[in-house]
Amino acid sequence: MYCLRSLLIPLLCALIFTSNLSQPAQAADLETALSGLAEKSFKTRLKAVDDIAATQDERASEILDALGRGDLFVANPGKHIVMPDPAASGAYLFAATGESAGSYAKAAVKKVKINNRMRSAIRKALGTLTLGSPDRNRRLTAARSIFNTRDASALTLLSDAIARETDSTVKREMERARAAALLGSDAEESEKLAAIDVIAPMANQDALALLTQVMSNDSGAVAQRAERAIAEMQSSLALWATAQNVVYGISLGSVLLLAAIGLAITFGVMGVINMAHGEMVMIGAYVTFVVQDVIRTSMPDLFDWSLLIALPLAFGVTALIGIAMERGIIRFLYGRPLETLLATWGVSLILQQAVRSIFGPNNRLVGNPSWMSGSLELGQLTLTYNRICIIAFTLVVFAALFVAMRKTSFGLQMRAVVQNRQMSAAMGIRTKWVDALTFGLGSGIAGLAGVAISQIDNVGPNLGQSYIIDSFMVVVFGGVGNLWGTLVGAMTLGVANKFLEPYSGAVLAKILVLVFIILFIQKRPKGLFALKGRGAEA
Repeated sequence: MYCLRSLLIPLLCALIFTSNLSQPAQAADLETALSGLAEKSFKTRLKAVDDIAATQDERASEILDALGRGDLFVANPGKHIVMPDPAASGAYLFAATGESAGSYAKAAVKKVKINNRMRSAIRKALGTLTLGSPDRNRRLTAARSIFNTRDASALTLLSDAIARETDSTVKREMERARAAALLGSDAEESEKLAAIDVIAPMANQDALALLTQVMSNDSGAVAQRAERAIAEMQSSLALWATAQNVVYGISLGSVLLLAAIGLAITFGVMGVINMAHGEMVMIGAYVTFVVQDVIRTSMPDLFDWSLLIALPLAFGVTALIGIAMERGIIRFLYGRPLETLLATWGVSLILQQAVRSIFGPNNRLVGNPSWMSGSLELGQLTLTYNRICIIAFTLVVFAALFVAMRKTSFGLQMRAVVQNRQMSAAMGIRTKWVDALTFGLGSGIAGLAGVAISQIDNVGPNLGQSYIIDSFMVVVFGGVGNLWGTLVGAMTLGVANKFLEPYSGAVLAKILVLVFIILFIQKRPKGLFALKGRGAEA
């Protein structure tokens, strides 16, 4: 009995001692893993990244994320691994515990350096660590990260994560990540064939690159199935590319329509070639800049409303400038088209120089409101919200102008002047004021175009020059003074440009479009939709 007691007592003491040591094991493991980051050898630091991930500690993800951003430091003395404290400038936190480490002198902390291999290892480790995160977006990011790295070591983690995932979108991404990892592993042929069936419906460039690699690395049935899937993907991608070009063309066409619609009105009613029309677009963009600048400094909470505030102001400013130009210069030059062209060109130079003198020659920043930021993905189509808003805004402006032309007394008078100026004057219509207001309306719409274009282009003194030639091409091609012709002309030229650019380049595409318009005008001098007016009667 005594012998048994003498054996049990040391054994129990050893068990108690061992259990006491094992309680802080996780923290000790993380501390040990972190200590490798303080070493000079990149090989040791690379191993430390894997060791940190292997601890599965709840702080491991935050630590690796900070390491990837360059926010992890070695603090001396003691070679503690610390990270900046977001709550206190100049203070640090112990990376292993998240507790305050106080402040250090600048010379006492040294950033943990990483290289490209470590960055790749960090991305891989973060992908596996965040699969079980309660945050849906983090799980989604983790699955996509594993898909890109094709990390075969994450297969077990992925299988477990798929089994407990309830979100259908995240689960689908995890299944694709698992399929990509299988294709990068030594899995059985049947498993790889099933994985290809999972990847094939994605039909995007990432999936195409993955299957191309599989086709070159594998053989037999796997390579053949990958080849068939690639052929199907290429056909699908070609259709999506066509659809994307159409969307880009409509987007460009909407910008051209906004820039050209005011020019179509003034050219149709008065026969004036207004070379300063592009500067009205420029002024509208600068009005937007001024509005946003005032809001940023005085009322930052109203920034999301800045474009809605800028729209009436841009219309009013450019309309007044247009009326002043017509009353002060153009009305003395009717019937002398060359002199009108030269005079308006001179006005355009004056306006450009005035903007340079007031705002300087450099481009100005015009921001996107939050509701115009980001993009919408439909299959393989990517639609940015600012482009969607501009297309919708263009259609609203076109509809409002069409209604004004058809349903208001001013629109009736304008159409009467276009059809027969002398008869309109004999009926009591004040044609001179119709000319002035029409010029103001056209300039005001150009100002609205400037507000829209400021969201997708640089705002500078030369902004208008980028659109004036295209605007004239749209007007001539569609038919002078015809709104429907301007709409069809803008969309046709926009889509044509976007389909030609991949094959010929942007500059040559514009040249080809110009050559097409020249040949077209030889056959139909009045454009697509001929409109009876003073220019036509002449």
